[in-house]
Amino acid sequence: MMRFTHRGAILITAAVTGLTPIATAAATTSASSPVGGTAHKTKGCIQVAATIPVGSAPLGVAADPKTGTIYVANDGAGTVSVISGATNTVTATIPVGLGGNGVGGVAADPKTGTIYVTTTLARTVSVISGQTNTVTATTRVGNSPQAVAVNPKTNTVYVANEGADGAGTVSVINGETNKVTATVRVGGSTFPLGVAVDPKTNTIYVVNFGADTVSVINGETNTVTATVRVGSAPIAAAVDPKTHSIYVTNEQDNTVSVISGRTNTVTATIPVGGAPDGAAVDPKTNSAYVANFGGTVSVINGRTNTVTATIPVGSAPVGVAVDPKTHSAYVANFGSSTVSVLAPCPR
Repeated sequence: MMRFTHRGAILITAAVTGLTPIATAAATTSASSPVGGTAHKTKGCIQVAATIPVGSAPLGVAADPKTGTIYVANDGAGTVSVISGATNTVTATIPVGLGGNGVGGVAADPKTGTIYVTTTLARTVSVISGQTNTVTATTRVGNSPQAVAVNPKTNTVYVANEGADGAGTVSVINGETNKVTATVRVGGSTFPLGVAVDPKTNTIYVVNFGADTVSVINGETNTVTATVRVGSAPIAAAVDPKTHSIYVTNEQDNTVSVISGRTNTVTATIPVGGAPDGAAVDPKTNSAYVANFGGTVSVINGRTNTVTATIPVGSAPVGVAVDPKTHSAYVANFGSSTVSVLAPCPR
């Protein structure tokens, strides 16, 4: 079962009352209103370009830059919403489980056009064809799978299994056979919630909520090679493959820890908004986007490790993904069942 995070509190409330999850804090913005920090005065601004209704209680979001398609895992509906990045409309809805069944983590492999979605209570990963928008396989993984990430270079999928007793693991899936080929233990009482991959170095980073650490896994040997201490209650991570920087959101510190993938050390700690959750990177602009559950997105300049903009979005944002081709960010608003599209302002 998910640890007692801000997300978990709302999921528990909804399960007990039978109500659609709602947020305790909300922020609204006009769909055409530009919002930017001081760094954007000379480099342009970022605006909320659209707000897209999706399924109930969206958690995870992933982008396939090859097709310009965005995939949103809706926990409350047990579905995946497929969004066209060209029109900002939902083009398909794919059932992957029962509503409230812990549908949450989602990742896309742009080389194969395959999408992977975790179903927490069922202990499975649903494999979706991006061409047909249908589930083509279901893979059994560890206890309480949360986040999922893909290495497109090796066609390998990594699933962070929280584990009922805290003895968290990572399931390694062969993307060709959809079979688990290895199970990597990341230590006792760690509660791994997040996972991210650096495809260039074939390194996997696992965020351990209960231990305030990140486990570093060698993708060739499937062994833990380092453990990095970060902030309090880390929940998600994103990798910039160009700089080999890893951005880890610390829920209770309201910070982001920046890890150097070269040295496996924390090189910066950046204050962001309230209860940071999901993170994503645009490697072409050297920017990181952090979804703050309090209702905003923090935009981080990767060169200076400073927040250059704080953008109000929907209610209780949790997941975020970036399409590096369009430089658009897609934010899953758990409380309002919408996706906010952040895009560069028109010139």
